[in-house]
Amino acid sequence: MTIEVLAFGIVKDIFGRSSMPVELDEPSVAALKKLLEQKYPRLKQIASYMIAVNNEYAGAEQPINMHDEVAIIPPVSGG
Repeated sequence: MTIEVLAFGIVKDIFGRSSMPVELDEPSVAALKKLLEQKYPRLKQIASYMIAVNNEYAGAEQPINMHDEVAIIPPVSGG
């Protein structure tokens, strides 16, 4: 299954674009995170990034469906 993944902040810089298609064999947040960290090892340095599915932060076991909106959300700092 191919999904479109949106990237924001530093994740956008790591991917080199703001969105990209990702082919998932297992449609779960955990599988997506593992695949992305293999393809983009710099993601491992951002320990606290989150994955959102349909505008809600998602846990590792949450399934991902073909038409879900999936986004990688980096940590946010303010001051």
